[in-house]
Amino acid sequence: MSMAAEPGADQTEAQSGLVTLGLLSLLAGAVAGLVAALFRLALDHADSFRNALVAWAQGWQLAGLLFVVAGCAAAVAVAALLVRRYSPYASGSGIPHVEAVLKGELRQAPYRLIWVKFFGGLLAIGSGLALGREGPSVQMGASLANLLGEAFRRNGDDCKALLAAGAGAGLATAFNAPIGGAVFVLEELTRRFDTRITIATLGASAGAIGVARVLLGDTPDFHVEQMPYPGFGTLFIYLALGIIAGCLVVGYNRAILATLAVAERLRGWPVEARAAVVGAVVGLLAWFLPALVGGGDPITQRALSSTETVASVSAIFLLRFALGPLSYAAGTPGGLFAPILVLGAQSGFLLANFSYPWFPLITPSSTALAVVGMAAFFTAVVRAPLTGIILVIEMTASFTLLLPMLGACFAAMLVPTLLRSAPIYDSLRERTLKLR
Repeated sequence: MSMAAEPGADQTEAQSGLVTLGLLSLLAGAVAGLVAALFRLALDHADSFRNALVAWAQGWQLAGLLFVVAGCAAAVAVAALLVRRYSPYASGSGIPHVEAVLKGELRQAPYRLIWVKFFGGLLAIGSGLALGREGPSVQMGASLANLLGEAFRRNGDDCKALLAAGAGAGLATAFNAPIGGAVFVLEELTRRFDTRITIATLGASAGAIGVARVLLGDTPDFHVEQMPYPGFGTLFIYLALGIIAGCLVVGYNRAILATLAVAERLRGWPVEARAAVVGAVVGLLAWFLPALVGGGDPITQRALSSTETVASVSAIFLLRFALGPLSYAAGTPGGLFAPILVLGAQSGFLLANFSYPWFPLITPSSTALAVVGMAAFFTAVVRAPLTGIILVIEMTASFTLLLPMLGACFAAMLVPTLLRSAPIYDSLRERTLKLR
């Protein structure tokens, strides 16, 4: 009788552990969502402060210019100092570090990483670096969830499940995209379907969005007019967009790795000095073109709304194409998603305007191509098409563009794969492991 009872006891214990994990995932998501939402609000205030400061300083002419350049340089240098002194793994996006921890290649960083990521990211992105809020949000969410698992004395597997779930909760909050955050965990971070991780991830994303929407609201990040379902003839243009995005991303990923290699060769310079140079360049740009620095959400919105000329978007695209890798090389906290969404939206806008005179009957609207361009560019960079498609749909509420997104992302994933360009997070993780 005792032997027959053992399986039932084991099953009951497993179910109890699963319930505990589910409840902890909701709590971890709520905590991660609160911190990521506060981070996002702080960045909004930092952007407003930077713009107001630049506008005020322009009344002082040369003295004002020097003040803005020196202020941006100092803020970025302090962000790099926080990373170097207190938490080296807080540098950059943080997503490669989370992936390495999940794979058992690195240990979880000390939990001071959370405040370094928060304040370092606030200083760096708030100063105008072309970096995204999602990287810090993902890494902070992962660390907070893992900390909660340890506090409740969960085993190693549950702590890893919570770490992955917290990462998804951070991404969900960063872009107000709960399903995209959950899919990102399964498609990119773990790259497998695991029942416990899936349950934890769904719970954490739900908890995060439940809290975050109290602070951030429930509207999509980008306002896009409702578009009709596309005709079959437009598919060729969307495929062309995917091919173009794939080719551009090969160059963009190489540019990121090249700027990091240049920064590594400048070891004789203190990391703060290198960061200050990047901050000074961004400060100079903020003086003359304040609308073109920072994460780039307003630039993306302008491309989606078609309120820019072809000439201005072309110039901005080239500038942001260079500014993103330069900003990432500063070694401060900051992600890649937001900057690549800018480039994706602009590439779609430009293709629409160049294609329409030649193929007016099958060229979609510039807004439709800009939306699909965001998903295609993301897919080419990260090589996570499901995440890219769902993320962009949630951010723009463009459900009618699912089919063209599938076609464009197919081409955007195929091209860099054939050209043997590795996904950017794989390259960054390998670099992190070599430099540890």
